[in-house]
Amino acid sequence: MLECGMLERDRQTIRRCSVVLCKQLVVDAMLIQSLQADDILTESMAESILGEQTSQKRSWHLLQLLPKRGPRAFRSFCAALRETEQQHLCDLLTQSPERDGREAQLKRFVDPSLPFPTQEVIAAKRARTRESMEFSLDADSPINSPVLPCTSDFYLSHCQQSYRMNSSPRGFALVISNVTFDPCAAPDLDPRKGGEVDDEVLRKVLTELDYLVTVHRDLTAQGIRTCIEKFCRRSDHRTVDSCVVCLLSHGVDGAVYGTDGQVLQLDWVFEAFDNAHCPLLQNKPKMFFIQACRGDEMDCGVEQIDGPVRTSSPSCEQWDAGREEQGDAESRQNRDMGRPRIKLPQRSDMICGFASLKGQRICTAAMRNTKRGSWFIQELNTALRLHAKDTHLADILVQVNRNIKEREGYAPGTAHHRCKEMSEFTSSLCKDLYLFPKYPSQY
Repeated sequence: MLECGMLERDRQTIRRCSVVLCKQLVVDAMLIQSLQADDILTESMAESILGEQTSQKRSWHLLQLLPKRGPRAFRSFCAALRETEQQHLCDLLTQSPERDGREAQLKRFVDPSLPFPTQEVIAAKRARTRESMEFSLDADSPINSPVLPCTSDFYLSHCQQSYRMNSSPRGFALVISNVTFDPCAAPDLDPRKGGEVDDEVLRKVLTELDYLVTVHRDLTAQGIRTCIEKFCRRSDHRTVDSCVVCLLSHGVDGAVYGTDGQVLQLDWVFEAFDNAHCPLLQNKPKMFFIQACRGDEMDCGVEQIDGPVRTSSPSCEQWDAGREEQGDAESRQNRDMGRPRIKLPQRSDMICGFASLKGQRICTAAMRNTKRGSWFIQELNTALRLHAKDTHLADILVQVNRNIKEREGYAPGTAHHRCKEMSEFTSSLCKDLYLFPKYPSQY
């Protein structure tokens, strides 16, 4: 064994447990930072691990490096697992059969019939997922991995077919986060523990994306309305290229709660930013992110059947076929009358990401971890930091959907032992929306 290598016993333990670790280990910024603080990982190693595209690849990359990082690496890794509340994996390593003779301990962790010890709903304690890709974060240790910058070549090759996005700042961002609710006016609305993590995460990532961010916390329904109305009236929207609005609260289908238990309809929010009510943002992208339940039904998931399911759908809509000629005639009539006008639809150039799914029969609950924040904001933060440099926002939200689809959690105290969530987004964007972070270089 090399002088700088891990002890052989520890090396063998990691090797024996590698399959379980790859499946259950959450390699997040806090775990990597802990290993960096102990001088187990270098900065370049940390960046290469966190840059991997899937959770399993991150775990595998880390497990390949650890045995080469000296005799202290095993002990530091176990300490990092405890700090990130992955005690079950620490126990797996320190109480392996060869260490204490208890073979049942290992069986417990590899038995596929047993649920993963995950917990990510209201009043939850820890995020442990099967295959999630995430930068999880602790309330005391937010993620600090920087937003990756857009290159000059990418900007020049994509700026013509996308929304203009080169003002500095890119735009103004409004984050409204309701964490504590009035116990008298809204006795059924519990505090949203972890909500304060979400708004801080959004503030940081949006600031790095060159938005001027304003955060308001704990507003009544009327307070939210007033705040949005004031935001919409900002005259300096004229000088920027976009805007972002984030609403974080309890919610129901089509509405979010104020701290007073009253609801604000989301349709009113979108209307406030439409082309009629907010003319300074006409033809500019308006981004909305809604972290709220859209019902109280828990998604328990269904068993996956092997094999692809294919559906057929028409490649285009035919309902308006043949109306183009009529529209041209009307345009010519307007020009002939000396009143040429370019008209816009009432609402356009908007994209909205929802933490939970709206369906015809069911509106589902959104998951939130009390220490690391909500699943949706975690995944959105990760995707923006890693992929905003070269991915337009609709595709980023597809990535968020994919990663949330793979997550799984516990709902303690209920019959829902394996809970799922599905996010979705709606879009009336008319071009690709690239954020072109840090182009030209500003930092």
